[in-house]
Amino acid sequence: MTFVHVDIHQITHTCPADPQPHPVDTRRTIVATVDGGPCRNPITIRCGDKTATIDCGRHEPHDRQCPACRTIVIERQITSTFVGHEGTQHPTTGIAA
Repeated sequence: MTFVHVDIHQITHTCPADPQPHPVDTRRTIVATVDGGPCRNPITIRCGDKTATIDCGRHEPHDRQCPACRTIVIERQITSTFVGHEGTQHPTTGIAA
């Protein structure tokens, strides 16, 4: 299996449309990749009189790929930054412009 280790950082805020904190930006950083090695179940494909052998990971769905071609993403660290309320400030009532 190929393992991809990812760090995730979310920036959250509140706004007039949704007073609950919610993400407005998500950044994902790949910090490590561990290769699974060569394909253990290569697939032969044909088109007319031409044939080619390719890795099963390029042709088969995830559940039918060999262990070497299957990719697993591991969320190593998840952090969040709250930037506060964004949008119009609370209006001042009773003051003429």
